[in-house]
Amino acid sequence: MRKSLLALSLIAATSAPAFAADYSTGVRNNDYSWMQFNAMHTIDEKPGDANHTYLEMEFGGRSGIFDLYGYVDLFNPSNSSSSEKDGADRLFMKFNPRMSLDAATGLDLSFGPVQELYIASENIIDGGDAGYKTKWGLGSDVMVPWFGKMQFNLYARHDLQNHEWNGYQISTNWFKPFINFENGSFISYQGYLDYEFGLDDNNGANSSHGGAMFNGIYWHVDNFALGYGLKLYQDVYGIEDSSAFASSGVGHYFAATYKF
Repeated sequence: MRKSLLALSLIAATSAPAFAADYSTGVRNNDYSWMQFNAMHTIDEKPGDANHTYLEMEFGGRSGIFDLYGYVDLFNPSNSSSSEKDGADRLFMKFNPRMSLDAATGLDLSFGPVQELYIASENIIDGGDAGYKTKWGLGSDVMVPWFGKMQFNLYARHDLQNHEWNGYQISTNWFKPFINFENGSFISYQGYLDYEFGLDDNNGANSSHGGAMFNGIYWHVDNFALGYGLKLYQDVYGIEDSSAFASSGVGHYFAATYKF
């Protein structure tokens, strides 16, 4: 995964200069919003090789100086006692707000393939208080050949329980339609990569680094989409892989989507 990220970074660094974000009519010039519901089924999801079905509300958009992506997952929606999530926390939430420095300052901060800069954050709520994690850092939109615009964000991880900083995370994501049909539908390659490093592993059970890369092939038409995702894990969430509790390997995701 680190090699994949490095390759994308090198491509971006050597690409043609990007145009600056367009604010010719004001900070509202780039406003948009979207929302969709996903029915998901996983096989060998890490950590723990879980097989289960869940519902997801996914959303994002732009409003003035703010850019947002997020989702809320509801596990075991049928409350089945046979689900591998039975008895576990039912909700998982992620919110990634970013504030554009270009829009907030009125300055053109673009350079080379970098189109726009942000103050970026990632906030995760997974069950109770111990499951709340937050990360802060610098974000960017980068124009990459073939892929188009991709996000690259570098965060410092904040441990809210111990009130200390612990490690870093680098993240990127992409959405690339690569086959278009006459009826307006298309097939896309979409996904993301999150990689954590510099983690404190003094307790001996955790890894000092780890991450996941999602590679999805989706068919889109109007308000619907169907997709399959191959997810690659390496000591995900900084959990050291073991025969007792798998945190590295491959997981499979199947999705049916309704778009609002």
